[in-house]
Amino acid sequence: MADSNSNQSTGSNTSRRTFMQVAGATGIAALAGCTGGGGDTTRLSWHAGGTGGTYFPLSNEFKTIVEEYTDFTLQVQSTGASVENVGSLQSGDADFALIQNDVAYFAKNGEGIEAFEGNPVENLRGVATLYPETITVVTLKSTGITEPADLAGKTINTGDLGSGTQVNAVQILEAIGVTDYEEQNAGFSTAADQLRNGDIDAAFVVGGWPVGAISDLAANNDIEIVSFTGDARQQVLDAAPFYAEDTIPGGTYQGVSEDRQTVSVQAMIATRAELEADTVEGVTAAIFDHTDELEIKKNFISKESAQEGMSIDLHEGAAAYFG
Repeated sequence: MADSNSNQSTGSNTSRRTFMQVAGATGIAALAGCTGGGGDTTRLSWHAGGTGGTYFPLSNEFKTIVEEYTDFTLQVQSTGASVENVGSLQSGDADFALIQNDVAYFAKNGEGIEAFEGNPVENLRGVATLYPETITVVTLKSTGITEPADLAGKTINTGDLGSGTQVNAVQILEAIGVTDYEEQNAGFSTAADQLRNGDIDAAFVVGGWPVGAISDLAANNDIEIVSFTGDARQQVLDAAPFYAEDTIPGGTYQGVSEDRQTVSVQAMIATRAELEADTVEGVTAAIFDHTDELEIKKNFISKESAQEGMSIDLHEGAAAYFG
């Protein structure tokens, strides 16, 4: 996904696999030296993502709000994002973390990504969803691909092998009945080059729009964004509880003047079951009573939308706040 994918190509293979067969190469890494799980209960550990992504600066905005309106202090930790953060919550090294709601689902159910296969994270709890991380299927106009069914028989980059992007892509293709395709696995910087060179027909990308690499591709190439509408979109929404409807506005990318309908996963706040209910309720209230003070993703984050796409059980403290 946007905060954690690498750009190394891993070759190709013909894909008729199912969602449950997707294996990830990423292990759960629990960070040491944090304050979560013991000691001063007013001092909370919040695990974010890389400093170059959205998770880290947004977490620091949350830190400012929480520290202004509560007695808690937050230590914001830069991390490798979702999968690593789940491990930190599981071990108690983090009290709160930002993760993607699909990764939360895989972790809680012990499936989908190798790090979680057969190892469900029992103490993972949800707090709130935040903003969409849009699933974009990009191609060049010269391919003639305009709708999901056109992907049948094509060569598709589904994202880095074992990544959340690949899991989403394979599940979506299966949901819409596209099982005969040639799969390539690479991050989108490489996939963009593959599109330019005609080595692939389409690529899946996950991230908040506009995605810089797609904008760069569109600057010198006639691109098309595949629109998921009608039955195709409903089939994806029915495939898993973490998908939500999304729209890429016309004009987001050069040459794509009309809206494109699609789906998204959600960035979310997660916590661990052992954290006191009053603590979770207090932190949640501070953030969602003062979303007007946010700058990053402020048009998406609200109390009213904070349970859309929630894929795991809520912590009792969050449930008390949201009612």
